[in-house]
Amino acid sequence: MNISVLAGMVSTVLFAVSYLPMLLKALRTRDLDSYSLGYLALSNAANAVHSVYVVSLPMGPIWLLHSFYVVASALLLIWYLRFRSEHNVHNPATAPASPRRNHYDHHPSN
Repeated sequence: MNISVLAGMVSTVLFAVSYLPMLLKALRTRDLDSYSLGYLALSNAANAVHSVYVVSLPMGPIWLLHSFYVVASALLLIWYLRFRSEHNVHNPATAPASPRRNHYDHHPSN
């Protein structure tokens, strides 16, 4: 086996394993407050664009690693949206505040 193929396989496994604690913690705690919707959306968009490049390559470890990243990023985005809405339903105090209707409602003279 070629040393570069072996290195690619080892690095693929290490990168995937390094993501697992983050994914498991997110699933277990349902706490994705440290992520932003913008980050997760851009990450998924980048994976979609990068997929065009990856599928042009011969089958190899990069396909496995990229597939893992696609699934992991998609899961984080889905969980972010799902858990955020569940959290707001169960705890309305942490839901985003409604916008002010106009500045007169909050003026000290009223």
